[in-house]
Amino acid sequence: MPKVSRSTRYSDLTWPEIRDAADRGALIGIPIGATEQHGPHLPLYTDVIIPETMALEVAEKLDMLVGPSIVFGNRSRPLAGGGEGFPGTISVSGITFIKNLEDVICAYVKSGFRKIVLMNWHYENSNFIYEAAYLAYERMGIKGVRIMVCEATFAGISEEVVEALFGDEFPGWDVEHAAVLETSILLHLRPDLVLMDRAVDDEAKRHPSYDVVPPPKDFVPESGALWKATRATTKKGEIVWVDIVTRITASIDFELGQERQTADGY
Repeated sequence: MPKVSRSTRYSDLTWPEIRDAADRGALIGIPIGATEQHGPHLPLYTDVIIPETMALEVAEKLDMLVGPSIVFGNRSRPLAGGGEGFPGTISVSGITFIKNLEDVICAYVKSGFRKIVLMNWHYENSNFIYEAAYLAYERMGIKGVRIMVCEATFAGISEEVVEALFGDEFPGWDVEHAAVLETSILLHLRPDLVLMDRAVDDEAKRHPSYDVVPPPKDFVPESGALWKATRATTKKGEIVWVDIVTRITASIDFELGQERQTADGY
């Protein structure tokens, strides 16, 4: 679908343009991330850059406006993001995160939008996003509102792409923080922000299936990268990015597109 608004960025538009977009049934995409350490080689905004760029690319294919990103995520956990002990990480409590996102969703609904996509990249936001969506839906009580919750936008990457990324060394997604996946994507999207000469191969000395508060020192790699960042390449980033954006675009169109709207009658 061709772009209908003069910009796909919500904040670039005037209020009459926002009114018109809502009236024609445009979607709203909300990128959700975090301001969090990503090793010695990636920017703190990694978890914001990825979903925001993803939403903007989806908006080029669907009639969707991309709202301002949610940039402060739920607190970093040691075994998934390195934890809160690194300078630069700015987190909020789960309660604060939920209420903030709930209010934002309700504001879009009050402006007339009925189809909202929550596009997350920060692992620790999972479940809190669904709760915010559920509370906003209940609170507004307006017929026709549909909120699509994409808490793991990379989920469903094909086996072929996983092999291209890792070969026979796939460590599991739980340790893919500031490692091959994210570093490759940033090399593809924003190579100017990647310091590959500082990338390291690292991992926690222990990685159990549970957490401990406060975290033992051997839960946290010294670098903040949870696996082999040096294995990242620009080519890998391009391969996985095309796969992710293609799948998420198709999913959004299937759930919230015009054909589905007509079929479901919402």
